[in-house]
Amino acid sequence: MSDVIDATPRPEDVLDRLREAGDPARAARDRAANRTARETLGVAPETLRALSDEIRARTDVDRRVLLADALWRSELFDARMLALRLLTQARIRPDHGPWALLERWVHGFDCRAIADAGAAAIARRLQADPARLEVVADWTGAANVWTRRTALAATAPWAKMNHPSEADLAIRERVLGWAAAMRDDKRPVIAQAVASWLRDLARHDPERAAAFRAA
Repeated sequence: MSDVIDATPRPEDVLDRLREAGDPARAARDRAANRTARETLGVAPETLRALSDEIRARTDVDRRVLLADALWRSELFDARMLALRLLTQARIRPDHGPWALLERWVHGFDCRAIADAGAAAIARRLQADPARLEVVADWTGAANVWTRRTALAATAPWAKMNHPSEADLAIRERVLGWAAAMRDDKRPVIAQAVASWLRDLARHDPERAAAFRAA
């Protein structure tokens, strides 16, 4: 992974670098951990992080969006993880392109690692523009269980706030409404997402978390 990538890397060049960095033993572990049959190369997280940082430093937002979309469409697990990393950034201007991709991709999330990485990217875009929660609200009724899980996971920042504003508290209550609607879902993916959100809330607002549980 020592070759210097140019300012506008071609998707095929990035995919070649991912394949070169793959580890069959790690790939087998990743497939087992994520319970997926998706082709997996076994690229180490630190390698994905380094490549993402390299590309982000050399590529403007518009080109990065095009590259991320091409990587996602490759269907490779590692390429999708890299695509999500490329869009995980607190400040992206303009960010309508990254948000449009994430809004589309969320319906194709199919395992824990992809959903976790996706939630991290989406959370930053929601914090940049909370009005996007109107879109996320629709995800709570999605047929894809990972999409529904992401609706909660991506709103975790509002559970973790120590000094929320009135607007933040309104968002927190809205998400608690989503959690209440999901709490009877016995599927582990959803049950764990609800429990995780409440654990985060309990660390920052134990009274509200206790009231939710009591209700």
